[in-house]
Amino acid sequence: MEFVYVVPRKALFPDFYPQGLVPFADSGSTSSEGLALRAFEATVAREGFFVERDWAERRPEVKQVIPYSLVECDGRVLLLRRLSGGGEARLRGKLSIGIGGHINPEDLPREHQGSAGRERCSPIDAGTRREVEEELAIAGRWNVRRFGILNDDSNPVGAVHVGVVQCITIHGSVEIRERDQLEGRLVEPDELRARLAEGAEFETWSSLLVPHLDEILTTAAATGATSS
Repeated sequence: MEFVYVVPRKALFPDFYPQGLVPFADSGSTSSEGLALRAFEATVAREGFFVERDWAERRPEVKQVIPYSLVECDGRVLLLRRLSGGGEARLRGKLSIGIGGHINPEDLPREHQGSAGRERCSPIDAGTRREVEEELAIAGRWNVRRFGILNDDSNPVGAVHVGVVQCITIHGSVEIRERDQLEGRLVEPDELRARLAEGAEFETWSSLLVPHLDEILTTAAATGATSS
């Protein structure tokens, strides 16, 4: 039985329901619209809780928070293909530029899982770190910069998830660790745009991000999530 981190929809979006890619207002994006990054992070930390994943998949009144990270190294982006050994059957065989997954209870210290100290530990940072360490072998330093959110209520899967779009910049080298689940290589952004235009089968969130690669790679807001 898997437990995942969710936040009530009304707490995340009290005024309006954003659709598609929405940059954070303080990410450096040139967009005139956006959410406040720090306020969004605070809401996720304060209002979130863990529930059974099967329950959450049927409840659009809560959003499963998914850190979704592009990986950049020397100006190239990590292009992934999800193999048959991967855990999410709906994504197998599809191309992706996002490393990410659900936030689970083991990601957070016990003091965060109770009512006290929730603001002192970022669930997004914790989930990001585990996913990176599970899926990638990084030699060198890496840092995380947040850009915005992905919200797509047009289908049942999107209606119960929200993606936190991030850019992970690696100062070193990167390889795939979970080779039974993923294959990947670093490619130029132009190749990603060309493959999307040719009709390559990207997972939905990745297909929404490829047209915005230049902006994501250059204007995401720096966070405290770093590693070496």
